[in-house]
Amino acid sequence: MTLSTGLIDIGVNLTNKRFNKDLDQVIQRAQAAGVVQCIVTGTSLQESERALALCLDYPDFFKCTAGVHPHEAKNWNSDTERSIRELASHDAVVAIGECGLDFNRNFSPPKDQEAAFEAQLQIAVDTGLPLFLHERDAFERQSAILKGFRDHVRAGVSHCFTGEKKALFGYLDLDLHIGQTGWICDERRGVHLRELVKNIPANRLMLETDAPYLFPRDMPNPPKDKRNAPEFLPYIAEQIAAYRGEPVEQLVQATFETTVQFFSL
Repeated sequence: MTLSTGLIDIGVNLTNKRFNKDLDQVIQRAQAAGVVQCIVTGTSLQESERALALCLDYPDFFKCTAGVHPHEAKNWNSDTERSIRELASHDAVVAIGECGLDFNRNFSPPKDQEAAFEAQLQIAVDTGLPLFLHERDAFERQSAILKGFRDHVRAGVSHCFTGEKKALFGYLDLDLHIGQTGWICDERRGVHLRELVKNIPANRLMLETDAPYLFPRDMPNPPKDKRNAPEFLPYIAEQIAAYRGEPVEQLVQATFETTVQFFSL
């Protein structure tokens, strides 16, 4: 299938239970809003398997990632690795992750996080798939580990980037792509991104909702449940384009081309 130009949501958690009752309607509203494809995030072995199942049910609209989030790293073992490798062999799986380090809450011990991260980096090397990266309060350690693999990994995206200038430029120096979400719409936590987003080269920027999380807080007439969904990606794109000082049509076209190339869609 050849995609027509439009919005691609590179990070959606559509296996979340909040979408259990109305997924078909969520897809229809996303398509009506101009979203042409979504990449469903795998955050554990089970969720990666469920993400692939969604791709098989909706092959024209979904691709997915396969990986283990750092929160789940304590469950990583040889069976997990074998299963993620098997998932990665499927055509619908377009990246390894969500993987990385999260020292904010340490739901898994840091050593377990690092071990699972390095194992998934090796899977990306072996499969040639790009990385779908998570990082929170762990920039120094994550970038240090990445440097040891970067020459052998085809590509990587810092998914849902919310960090400061040092981290942004550090990841750009590692030739990573940057995923931006509705976090930029959050007047409590995202204001710093409004200046930083100007520094992301057009061929490194991709868009995502991280639905059902990170609802864009400044969106007018929000739904009562504040459940984020791919249909709100156009609003996020408009805000990012405004802060970058460029027409939204230009942003949409550039991010579409970048995303298609990055994930080999």
